[in-house]
Amino acid sequence: MRKDIDAKKLINAMNLLGHHVFENDSKPYNVNIVAVRSDNPTPNKFNDLLCIFWKYEGIWNMVQQQCTTLAGIPWMENPLNSAGCAILKEGQYISSWKIGMHQGKYKALVQSKPIDVYRDNDKDLEYDMLESSVQNGMFGINLHRASSKTETLDVNKFSAGCIVTQNPHEYDVFMKICDEAVEVWGNSFTVALIKESNIQ
Repeated sequence: MRKDIDAKKLINAMNLLGHHVFENDSKPYNVNIVAVRSDNPTPNKFNDLLCIFWKYEGIWNMVQQQCTTLAGIPWMENPLNSAGCAILKEGQYISSWKIGMHQGKYKALVQSKPIDVYRDNDKDLEYDMLESSVQNGMFGINLHRASSKTETLDVNKFSAGCIVTQNPHEYDVFMKICDEAVEVWGNSFTVALIKESNIQ
């Protein structure tokens, strides 16, 4: 999915879902972070879209990049957790991430408060999102990149349930925006995950 979704469409979708939209534009980088999950995901591919947008002096600014919100095949077939592979549940998670180190290696948005995940434990190549499997907790669901050097074709082991961006150079831009946001608003980030079909 590569849609140049404008801020208005995202805001409309968020409003319909009852999500909070950060619109205070008295200072820059009051960011909204929204991952849009494809309605027809292909396993192991970067099907989804990560959007970061903010309003400043009446103008909406937007940066988008390809990502995955779903685990790669290795972790679907061999989940890290005995309850099953983690799949972030759609919703908005207020102040649930902060800038930290992903696996102690590089700067990323790391989970800082409990969130909801589905647990897919049948080890096939379909993403099962059943309400009966939902768990709430600290699972290390971070927002990070795949390869540090080049755009990655397949998800593979880069995601066991995290939101992972495909292009490292675009990811650097994303993190620079997050760094700017921290300077103005503090080290706390809200992330929303919505479905492609939520956008009209």
